[in-house]
Amino acid sequence: MPNSQLLRDMGLFVEVAKQKSFSKAADALGMPISSLSRRIAQFEQVVGLRLLDRTTRRLVLTSYGEAYLAQASRLVEEAQLAFDNLVAEAKGPSGFLKIAAPPDFWVLRYLSEVITEFSALHEHIHVHVDLKTNTIDLVSDNYDLAVTIEEPRETSLIMRKVTEVTNGLFAAPTYLRDRSCPRKPQDLRDHKTIVPIQGPGTTWSLSRNDVAVPVVVNGSLTCNSSSLTRQFALAGHGIFSTHCLSVERDVVNGRLEQVLPEWNLPPTPVYIITTSRLLPAKTRSFIEFAMKRLPLMLAAGTSRETRSKLRTDHTGDTSTSA
Repeated sequence: MPNSQLLRDMGLFVEVAKQKSFSKAADALGMPISSLSRRIAQFEQVVGLRLLDRTTRRLVLTSYGEAYLAQASRLVEEAQLAFDNLVAEAKGPSGFLKIAAPPDFWVLRYLSEVITEFSALHEHIHVHVDLKTNTIDLVSDNYDLAVTIEEPRETSLIMRKVTEVTNGLFAAPTYLRDRSCPRKPQDLRDHKTIVPIQGPGTTWSLSRNDVAVPVVVNGSLTCNSSSLTRQFALAGHGIFSTHCLSVERDVVNGRLEQVLPEWNLPPTPVYIITTSRLLPAKTRSFIEFAMKRLPLMLAAGTSRETRSKLRTDHTGDTSTSA
């Protein structure tokens, strides 16, 4: 078999194995399913081993296919990376960059600025962003990377910590006037809270200096949508936990007040996730840019939120006793 054909068929096999579907792989490769299936079948005939078991419902790798995929994936990635680097040397990073991210306010405001600046610097890269409320599948959905606040379940994925987002407790002024503002963490037990998980109670872990206080809270409302939870809080239904950046406008405009501002909640880490450490120039250049710019933007946003919070008149006693 000519070496050029061997490398092409190797790449086709890797795509089919990753997608676990001939149709999805054909779409990703931009070729007819029949042609793709024929090339894989001919490849199996040449090597004399069955690499894929095909049924009407699913496609799985044989033991030979699993072993070959581990080696072939690395070779295909290195070949693609070498090609991308060569092109990048000639005209800079280029191609279609597909990014997945959560529909959180800090993403809409700050990540959008990062992407805008990056696009202005790299005119040959087309950036597409998908806002995903559910779990992200980088391989099946052909994402180059994901920006997320959740650690991936798959241990094979590469996780880079970019920064952290500060969290706080917030409530509407009308709610706090009616029930008084909590003076210490334990007071939260007597308040209505809006939490994302159904059940007998949710634990909020608050800390100040070297003191940590876990508090079990309850409420008549639970909601797994951050935007809807905010709406419930604005309507005066209770106290909720959220990213400080997500409600900075509400705090500035007096629609929300921070509860127990001298106590800290655990921050939320922000990650960039990829399927490999061998990255094309387009992906590598974006990650390098985002790792520098996003922490600075989020830190600046937190500083603005803190200053506005200090200008807000909090009702009730703000004693810091535990």
